[in-house]
Amino acid sequence: MKFVHLHVHTHYSLLDGMCKINELVKKAKELGYEALAITDHGNMYGVIEFYKECKKNGIKPIIGVEAYLAPRTIYDKTYKIDSKNYHITLLAKDYQGYLNLIKLITIANLEGFYYKPRIDRNLLKEHGSGLICLSGCLASEISRSILNNGLESAEKLVYEYIDIFGKENFYLEIGWHPGIEESRKVFKPLIELSKKTKVKLVATQDVHYINKEDRDIHDVFLAIQTGKDIDEKERLTMKEDFFHLTSIEEMLDNFKEIPSAIENTLEVAEKCNLEIELNKIKMPVYEVPEGLTADEYLRKLCYEGLKKRNLENDNKARERLEYELSIIKQTGFASYFLIVQDFVNWAKNNGIKVGPGRGSAAGSLVSYLLRITEVNPLKYNLIFERFLTPERISFPDIDVDFSDIRRDEVIDYLAKKYGQDKVAQIITFGKIASRAAIRDTGRAMGLPYSLCDKIAKLIPQGMDLESALEIPDLIDLYNRNKDVQRLIDISKKIEGTVRHASVHASGVVVTPTKLTDFMPVQYAPQEKRIITQYDMYSIEDLGLLKLDLLGLRTLSEIETTIELVKQRKGINIHLDYENLDDPKTYKIYQEGKTVGIFQVEGKGMTEYLKKLKPTNINDINAMIALYRPGPVEYIPSYIKRKFGLEPITYLHPKLEPILKETYGIAIYQEQLMQIAQALAGFTLSEADVLRKAIGKKIASLLEEQKTKMIEGMIKNGIDQKTAEKIWAWYEPFARYGFNKSHSVSYALISYQTAFLKAYHTIEFLTALFIHEGNDTERIKELVEEAKRCGIKILPPDINESRETFTIVDDYTIRFGLSSIKNVGSKLIEDIIAERDKNGPFISIANFLRRVKSKDFNKRSLEALIKAGVFDSLEDRGVLYYNLDYLLEFASKQKSFVYTGAKLFSGQSEEIIFKRQGKVDIFEKLRWEKELLGIYVSNHPIKLIKNNNFMKIKDIKKYKDEMKVKIIGVINKIKRVITKNNEVLLYVEVEDHTDNIEILVLPEIYNSMPIIWEEGKIISVIGTYNPIKREDRVVAERISEIR
Repeated sequence: MKFVHLHVHTHYSLLDGMCKINELVKKAKELGYEALAITDHGNMYGVIEFYKECKKNGIKPIIGVEAYLAPRTIYDKTYKIDSKNYHITLLAKDYQGYLNLIKLITIANLEGFYYKPRIDRNLLKEHGSGLICLSGCLASEISRSILNNGLESAEKLVYEYIDIFGKENFYLEIGWHPGIEESRKVFKPLIELSKKTKVKLVATQDVHYINKEDRDIHDVFLAIQTGKDIDEKERLTMKEDFFHLTSIEEMLDNFKEIPSAIENTLEVAEKCNLEIELNKIKMPVYEVPEGLTADEYLRKLCYEGLKKRNLENDNKARERLEYELSIIKQTGFASYFLIVQDFVNWAKNNGIKVGPGRGSAAGSLVSYLLRITEVNPLKYNLIFERFLTPERISFPDIDVDFSDIRRDEVIDYLAKKYGQDKVAQIITFGKIASRAAIRDTGRAMGLPYSLCDKIAKLIPQGMDLESALEIPDLIDLYNRNKDVQRLIDISKKIEGTVRHASVHASGVVVTPTKLTDFMPVQYAPQEKRIITQYDMYSIEDLGLLKLDLLGLRTLSEIETTIELVKQRKGINIHLDYENLDDPKTYKIYQEGKTVGIFQVEGKGMTEYLKKLKPTNINDINAMIALYRPGPVEYIPSYIKRKFGLEPITYLHPKLEPILKETYGIAIYQEQLMQIAQALAGFTLSEADVLRKAIGKKIASLLEEQKTKMIEGMIKNGIDQKTAEKIWAWYEPFARYGFNKSHSVSYALISYQTAFLKAYHTIEFLTALFIHEGNDTERIKELVEEAKRCGIKILPPDINESRETFTIVDDYTIRFGLSSIKNVGSKLIEDIIAERDKNGPFISIANFLRRVKSKDFNKRSLEALIKAGVFDSLEDRGVLYYNLDYLLEFASKQKSFVYTGAKLFSGQSEEIIFKRQGKVDIFEKLRWEKELLGIYVSNHPIKLIKNNNFMKIKDIKKYKDEMKVKIIGVINKIKRVITKNNEVLLYVEVEDHTDNIEILVLPEIYNSMPIIWEEGKIISVIGTYNPIKREDRVVAERISEIR
């Protein structure tokens, strides 16, 4: 070992680090490094991933941080004085040092954050044990002191650091970046300082990217991260020098004048001997009754569950229970089940809607008996081994769905039960995907938007760039166009790097002792909620309990529907999971009335359901499993076989009992496991290994499993030819097989939504409006669905609307006041409170006298008027024209007190309006669109006479290129300047049926004298070409209608 890099940034240095950890470690190994450090800016996000990757590659991991040091204390936060901080490099010598790093980074984030997460000298004194301190890069306190105050000042600082860390744990960090003037200026003074203070030098490179040739790519990366163009002068750049993972030879050459600085990196590396315990379960303590172990208490609860589920006399249930309990005892997960059943039952007992199950946990009878799930695995032939096998060393996954509006209550319960310092939500990292990489890189490089957009759209969602380069159209562009080639080459390097941190949608960690005994924590971005700095994979590697608590909006919608039914009809609905044979419910599926029905919305699924005509829960279950890329091709056969239009055949008689319920088609992973068991003599645990091998596509493992299965079939009396034929049939199904436990659980939720829509339509649709009201496109869809169901949707009204959507009568739903833009929640609250207390508003003057909210102003009154809230009292055009007069009137009423229907002011209730300025219907509709996001009372296209244009909805049904003639309202306009400095437009237009994008090429734009504004009505003649996967019309002629 000749040199060790001790100052290295990965892509978890969120602003400027570009090194992906696997690629970084791979390169370090290629260069012959035996040890390597990680020192990201102010965080430890990548520590566990880095530690594992180094260990896997035989490299000694050195765990550290480049911390931000406050110029005074972490509690001083004065702009300009404390907003500039210093950098300091800290490395963990041992586990004590690692724990101190965790504490320092946690305090920096929770208490010291001011522009950056900062520590100070006091904290270093308190938590410096087990740490090695390198003085830091050019931004360190010592380097800044040399540059600004001279060597003597820097010398004093050195002795202060020695007092904190001890001379054996403090080193002067020296870098060689001759392209940077300040780096040249501090180089020799640092050497002199080392001689004067007898503090050893260590050479570092401040690595930010992997290869030397990545410098220009890193510059583009910095432009992306800071939202700049590479041609902008005033922006962050590191192009003055190189910051790559240098080779040992490069470092020896750079520091040939001071070889001791190279040798001292080895000394530091030898001092750092941190071992982090991975893959050992660290279970939180669940208090069980005195005298019982966790296993005994679990058994007790399960046998009580047998009685409650009416299964106490079922021998199969008892046998299955004993088997599951034996596996749980063997794996040591009894406490895990007790913890999960505790918070799930707490939620149920507190009226929080909980899903019937999710994922493979529904295959466990123990889960069912504990009320964690509501799916009886014996009834649906679900397999426990798909969930838990004796070989499992990590926690099994029991994912639980809760009503999304009440999920936080469950997390709060966990925090109260186990301790606020032991429970936190988990961080997750957003990475730059292929399409975003193309668009972001193109923008930073100054390439035309149209070119980048075209390339991005050629890449299927979720496909990486390497795979995408096999697409003929893309590879053709790549080979023909140098700009495209450079764009894609740079994007490939940037793809997969971390862009930002956020909160994981479901992950919650519960630790046996304080969180900071295992990981650093911080506040969630833009929130005062504590989250972990380690992601879910790192938490699992540490053996900590990760719970998946998902917020499912559908459960909130079910909950709200039940409440509305109770309020309106006095009926208490109890949705169970046993009675699933209601014909009216299945009619919803059969007739394709799937809007709002869980898991089965969408054109493709709806069409298949209409053909399948489901008559039982298994049909719904199968469709949820089949309607995915791959198995979707088997749906036509499934439908034909159900109706006897296609023969059901089996390659072997033993397949029939397993595949009979799905008409001979292998749909579920559980079926594939049962096939391996019945035909090849596999245990179900072995069958689960086979399932994973096929899913992971590891060639060596797959070949091994193939041999084992074929030999097993032959041993069971199946001839070789048939065995090989079965394998050839089996493998593709196994690749696409769906988790039956999951699809059954979700089919049950789907059935509940269909039941509610069938019997309580208006309450169900109102619940959808309430919970999905922030999505304009969804509201449009729901309005159309309400019309199909014979339900009218009315705009907001000052005397009928409450905060959100409400039911007026059996056939009418009204918008809520919160749907109106520019009207604050406090004003809405005040309006409703006044109306509830003193009755309806009888005139606009009456309203202005009575509502004295602090949030009432010109903006909010204008929004209320334009949205049509006062239409029942006065024409909105008249009110709008007299807006200033109304505000003046309102300001004079502040001193008056209103009680009931009487005014104690001696003033008249009447306002005399200037009657001019009537507003036409088109303008009123424009206002509705502006304030509510959609047209409610009518649609402008419906008002156009002699309208013989094609409906947009009908156009989208065509599968071939065709000429179209449409009319629509302009919703959005995106202007793009081409390379030739011409204008290209992407225009979204809508009619009363749907919306579509219009591409206006420069020649059309220049030849059509149209004022392009949102809200204008235009007619378009052009070409629609769905073959190119572009859901747009290329305009050939455009006319302005109004």
